[in-house]
Amino acid sequence: MVYRAPILYPSHDLSFARVGYVSDTSANLLIRESDIKQLPIFVSYRSAPDVSNHNTDDSWKAVGKAYWLSNETDHTFTVTIKGLTPSSRYQYAVSNNHNGHFTTAPGDGHVAPGSDKLTFLTSSCIKPRFPYNPLSHPLSMPGFRHLARWIPDLKASFMLFLGDFIYIDVPRRFGSDPETYRREYRQVYSSPDWPSVSKNLPWIHVMDDHEVANDWDRNTTAPYPAAADPWHIYHTSINPPPVNPGESYFQFTQGPASFFLMDTRRYRTPSLALPANSSEKSMLGPEQLSALLTFLSRPSPPGVKWKFVISSIPFTRNWRFGSTDTWASYLHERQRILEAMWSVPPSTGVIILSGDRHEFAATAFPPPPENSRWPVSATVHEFSTSPLSMFYLPFRTYEERDGEQEVCVKYLPDGN
Repeated sequence: MVYRAPILYPSHDLSFARVGYVSDTSANLLIRESDIKQLPIFVSYRSAPDVSNHNTDDSWKAVGKAYWLSNETDHTFTVTIKGLTPSSRYQYAVSNNHNGHFTTAPGDGHVAPGSDKLTFLTSSCIKPRFPYNPLSHPLSMPGFRHLARWIPDLKASFMLFLGDFIYIDVPRRFGSDPETYRREYRQVYSSPDWPSVSKNLPWIHVMDDHEVANDWDRNTTAPYPAAADPWHIYHTSINPPPVNPGESYFQFTQGPASFFLMDTRRYRTPSLALPANSSEKSMLGPEQLSALLTFLSRPSPPGVKWKFVISSIPFTRNWRFGSTDTWASYLHERQRILEAMWSVPPSTGVIILSGDRHEFAATAFPPPPENSRWPVSATVHEFSTSPLSMFYLPFRTYEERDGEQEVCVKYLPDGN
């Protein structure tokens, strides 16, 4: 179990293509090919053929090519398809025998024709072959197979994956060099179950601790540079644009909703360095915090009715196990963010999405009753969902306590 995948499945020969962030007028693609005989590689796209509309231009258009791929990018390259039409279906094809579909987002403040909602998926935490089955492929993902059965019915626009895409240190660490980290990413993409959840579904990512090391809180010290190497190659390269160039927090708008994807690892003060209520302790760092507060205070464009704040770790302190790694250990900064959320005009709802805990919980954060500045309708809700394919927790770790003003709406520890 421990050695089979690292030794027998390094996945150097991985060949694949996937879709990342798709806006109303563009789409990001990542292609990997290690077979030199496949070079040069050409990428094309077209409007997906529509038998009900004979006026559709379904001719193929060249959009990118690569004459040489090297180990510098782990034999990958990215392509951005531009000039697309909102709410339209497209097909892409790569000359190394990969293809798929994507649908562009509706314009900001709108929904797709014939729909009254935006549907997307969110989860976190995957590890090949969990739960362990000696008869399964070493890179199998049971959670992927379950998700694949739902994708056709849900008709989701994208997957928002909240971290722990790899577990570099589970069940044990095999190294701290870039190649060891790269291998973990390649193994996920080499899973026989990966195509079923990605061929027609764009994925957007944030980083959590196991992409670096358990409960990571040491900023960009080693092994962070080695861990960030494949994270940038495989994920940020096709994510939404960062809020500021070179940073690892992101912002985008999709139809009736806007999103701010926090990085809760790279910029934080070490968890145990200062008390939780210290004004000098920060999860986000000053620049990211300022960007988040600006996102919350900025008026929403017409038709944009929701603001989603994305955290790889729980915002609530109701999870009592391992709480020093969560926002429970950064309460002063968390309070500043909550006050900014409560101050968002009532025409716009604010939702927090998180992962990490291997359980589900919905938590409400009502404004303090003794403060008349905010009405009870300003209550913020958090939905924490995980894992997608990882171990189950046999004991209960979530508990609401009197006096903390964090209300349990629903707690579902079983079923994953």
